[in-house]
Formats: sequence, C-alpha cells, structure tokens
Amino acid sequence: MSNVIIRRGREEDLPTVLELIHELATYTGFSDQVENTVERMKEDGFGPSPIYELLVAEQDEVVLGTSIYFFHYSTWKGKKLYLEDLVVKESERNKGIGKLLFEDTMKVALIEKCTSLMWQVLDENKNAIAFYKRYNATFNRSFINCSLDARSIEEILKEK
Repeated sequence: MSNVIIRRGREEDLPTVLELIHELATYTGFSDQVENTVERMKEDGFGPSPIYELLVAEQDEVVLGTSIYFFHYSTWKGKKLYLEDLVVKESERNKGIGKLLFEDTMKVALIEKCTSLMWQVLDENKNAIAFYKRYNATFNRSFINCSLDARSIEEILKEK
C-alpha cells in the first residue's frame, strides 16, 4: 500500500469509476439500480457546470478506489461536503485504501471551509458501518430519506 496515491479524479478515470460504482451496487444488492453512464458523468463532473468532484486511489497507474462528493448547503449550518460514495475495489479492501480516501476527503472538507462532512450508509452494510464507527461518526436516525424520480415528477406535473 505504500505506493498508493490519492489524487483528484480525471475524466479518463470515469470508465473505471463507473465499474467501481457497479461493483458497489452489486455488493449492496442494488445492481439493477445503476442508470448512470460515463457520458453523463463526464457532463456532470467535467462539463461547463460541474456538480460533483472525485478523488481516486491509484497504484501503478491503476485506479483501485474512489471518493465521489459534492457540496451541500444547510440553512442551519452552511456549507457541507456530502460524500456520495466511497468505493474500493473488492479485491483491494482491508488494505487501508478506504482510510486514505476517506481521510483525504476529510481534508477537502476542511480546505473548502465546510462545517461538516456527511454521508449515508446502508443499514445492512455492516463493514461500512464498522469502518465509520472507527472515526466516531454520528449515525443519525432522526431524518427519513425522501426522493422522487424524474418519471414520477413528470407524472405529477402532467396532472397539473
């Protein structure tokens, strides 16, 4: 692990990053939920108005993991960094790569003057929960996640 480097992600990393996202979805039992594409990720992260950023863990020019994040604004607390995904290739887990990625993500939060770093973890992902507990993370059970997909929004607005 001594020659693993953490760096800003680049557009050419996106095919491998999307493979990691698919691997995570399969690991958590949601493989049928990934709709994203490399093209969409290029536009959303490297187009004229980027909405996310990423770090990658690289060894010998091979991407082994990623941290994908964006900035969130809380009317109560101000600017926060939201960690969307922290993924390490399954064959490379438990080697300290996730720790390197997570800690560099924490550094980004401080550099960007964020009031906190926040993320979600699937309640069934015991390995991830144990990982975050090592950092004394707060697990908030007070808020319920809500969402509407684009199809639902279209249907709702069509009725108006």
